[in-house]
Amino acid sequence: MAETILGIGSRIKHPQFGKGVVIQVRSDAYEISFIEHGIRKILREFEGMETIEAVETPSELLTYDKIEKSLIRVLQRFSDIQESVPLGAKWTGGKLVMYPGEPGLKEKEVPMETFFHKIVMVRDRLRVLEQKLNASELTDQEKVEMQQYITKVYGSLTTFNVLFKNKDDQFAGERS
Repeated sequence: MAETILGIGSRIKHPQFGKGVVIQVRSDAYEISFIEHGIRKILREFEGMETIEAVETPSELLTYDKIEKSLIRVLQRFSDIQESVPLGAKWTGGKLVMYPGEPGLKEKEVPMETFFHKIVMVRDRLRVLEQKLNASELTDQEKVEMQQYITKVYGSLTTFNVLFKNKDDQFAGERS
């Protein structure tokens, strides 16, 4: 069984789960839908299965993993969906309080998680702007000038780096 790669639709018999049909081919395993035991992941190297009817695997077969990775790339590139960026533990549950300079006006309180989410959205939109800039038809000189402005914006936002749990998620401006 380990030498043959079964294609989607292949019918098999498993010693424990009985008859089933291959519904997904992964690099290391098959996902098989069994009549009485539902969907199970069985390693491709498992030798206890009997092939009832093999279906050939097309050489250009798109695996679930390839489709998933492609979809993630498309969503990241063309949407406002952002990655989950953790807030530093010491800020969790905290709040940002802004006091007006004019007497008699009420202060403004914002939950730290809300404020942090807004900062992350700014960062992510700057990244999208960079991608669009790099893909634009501007001249190289124009792209460099625009990129310098974006880098300066990142530098202005480094004040908020204290909020990020992971250093890799922080803003980075011009480096000397």
